[in-house]
This record gives sequence, C-alpha cells and structure tokens, in this order.
Amino acid sequence: MFCEKAMELVRELRRAPEGQLPAFNEDGLRQVLEEMKALYEQNQADVNEAKSAGRGDLIPTIKFRHCSLLRNRRCTVAYLYDRLLRIRALRWEYGSVLPNALGFHMSAEEMEWFNHYKKSLATYMRSLGGDEGLDITQDVKPPKSLYIEVRCLKDYGEFEVDDGTSVLLKKNSQHFLPRWKCEQLIRQGVLEHVLS
Repeated sequence: MFCEKAMELVRELRRAPEGQLPAFNEDGLRQVLEEMKALYEQNQADVNEAKSAGRGDLIPTIKFRHCSLLRNRRCTVAYLYDRLLRIRALRWEYGSVLPNALGFHMSAEEMEWFNHYKKSLATYMRSLGGDEGLDITQDVKPPKSLYIEVRCLKDYGEFEVDDGTSVLLKKNSQHFLPRWKCEQLIRQGVLEHVLS
C-alpha cells in the first residue's frame, strides 16, 4: 500500500518516549526512497504516454501517485527533523559527550550534525561573557540554592572547585559543592543530587 512504510517511520518516533532516541531506521528509510523512485518512474512513463497518445484517463492515476510522493516526502522529512530535534535536546541534557548507547542509535550523518551543532554552540558560548565565556547549558532551570549535596556514584578522581580546593570524588562519598560546578557531572551519571 502507498505511503505505509513512511507512516511507519513516523509511528516509530511517536511510540518512543519523549527524550529518548530510537535507533535510526536505515532500512525503513531506504524502502521509502525506493518506493518514491518507483512512483516517480511510473509517473514519468504515464506522463509521457498521456502527452504522446493523448490519454487523459491517466491523469487521475498520475495525480494520485504525485500525492503519494508528496506524502512520503513529508513523512520522511518529519522523521528526520524530529530526530534532529531529539539529538539537539540530548546535547543540552548530556553535554558535549554523549553516552555510548546513544551514539549507536545515530546514523553517521546525525553524528556529524551533532558534532557540528556542538562546535557551533561552544563557539557561541565562548563569545558571551568576556574572556572565559558563559556556559548557557549549566542552569537550564533557575537554581534554588547555590550549593547542593551530592553523592558520588563512581570513582572520578580529583575535582577542583573555584576557590582552588580539590575534592576527591570516590564512589559513595558525599560532598557539599557549588551547583554549577557539578551539574554536568550529575548529567553524566558521575554524581547524584542528594535530596534531604
């Protein structure tokens, strides 16, 4: 049936929970593109026959195939665009280094786009706030307090705080640290916020 594979791509993304990236469906996308190529070739043949032989009875079929082509294109673009939005959100959630599991779910082109977006965002952040720049990914939500209590989930090693003191982050140790210094480590799964 026409456009069924393209609709399945969109349904696949809709079924995935918000904030998660399902594996890139290269086979499904290839099948949609092959269907579009076949529809286009059939339309070209019918258009040539309608012009040369004056067959007006082929016009509805040509229009139907053309509408199917447009629908396949819309579904494919929606699939790819939604994935890019999810990948962009992952940069804000996890930082510049994605977990390995998420990298396996991306195509090579998506990984290239992610790296380009990451560099563009870093360039923009360096241009803000004077010499050091401003990390706009740190406080996604306004903080309630400047310091938070955190528990270390895995051995990380030395961690330097702004005042020059070093803190040794060992598994199961608890610390009272500036929020903005440890938010990135919380997102990466090194630390967890201890709620009292």
